[in-house]
Amino acid sequence: MKMTMNLLTSLVAGELRRAGANADMADATAKALVLAEAQGLSSHGLSRVNQYATHLRNGRVNGDAVPVVVKRKGAALLVDAHEGLAFAACELAVGQAILAAKENGVAFAGVIRSHHCGVVVDHLRAVAQAGMVGIGFANSPAAMPAAGGLHPIFGTDPIAAIFPRRNNLPLMIDLSLSEVARGKLMVAAKEGKSIPQGWALDAQGNPTTDPKAGLSGAMLPFGSRADASPKGAMLALMVELLVTAVIGANFGYEASSFFVDEGNRPGLGQAFIVIDPGALAGREQFLSRVEVLVGEMLKDEGVRLPGTRREELRLQALAGGVQVAEELLAPWIAAAQ
Repeated sequence: MKMTMNLLTSLVAGELRRAGANADMADATAKALVLAEAQGLSSHGLSRVNQYATHLRNGRVNGDAVPVVVKRKGAALLVDAHEGLAFAACELAVGQAILAAKENGVAFAGVIRSHHCGVVVDHLRAVAQAGMVGIGFANSPAAMPAAGGLHPIFGTDPIAAIFPRRNNLPLMIDLSLSEVARGKLMVAAKEGKSIPQGWALDAQGNPTTDPKAGLSGAMLPFGSRADASPKGAMLALMVELLVTAVIGANFGYEASSFFVDEGNRPGLGQAFIVIDPGALAGREQFLSRVEVLVGEMLKDEGVRLPGTRREELRLQALAGGVQVAEELLAPWIAAAQ
């Protein structure tokens, strides 16, 4: 069935509040999950609601948490999520980084003692709306081995960037450093489908097409299917250090998987860099040069600008609602009555 984004957000927020989240945490999380679902990113959308609710009920998330800025030096700042869900903390960090970048030209904001942060580039939308460039990083529970290794150490550790354009949608780049996002294995496992060879290893370090075996084993860094390249693992190492050694969050291997009901509070990290082009090339030159590059890219018919498809889907969802399976909605609707 189809449901408006506002009504769906209200339903999800209600489910999270019943699980123990405070109002601000529930509202920020619901908004993010519905936005992901509207963009066709189901692995980071409504499929996460029951997971988050279970973590709240089992004490893996502090439902009373209120994120606060705990350290600030110049244009660098640190937000403590207090072991709550990540979305309100990331919103605070990005908002403060925007203000700091307006004053200083650039800002770096870290979030510690956090949880799963969803679609990283969505946290950067406010940066583009402010006319600035945003870069985001996050670590996650161990899922990938180091280059040449077999046991999981790094998370799939997504990276993202957003670049505003003149009178047009921003360029939105978002990718995990595994061959695919771990959420895709979760969806495949729920649907009883196999996965392509080269996405994951089983617990014994063997290639597998079974998503359940992959979830209990290790994801492969991107490039592994093609040439056993260490590039994905090296980038994961960079992200892991940026959000652990630099800002003080837990390593991915210190955090229990998001895909188990019981476990520790993961204490993971997110980091955001905000850059004001006006402090460097100048706003107008920045916007003009972006359009020059976009024009060159679009000379080839097959080029699709990053973020275009997800924005098309978001606008369609705003106008016509989000398609949601009735069996997923039924218990939320019943509980809300």
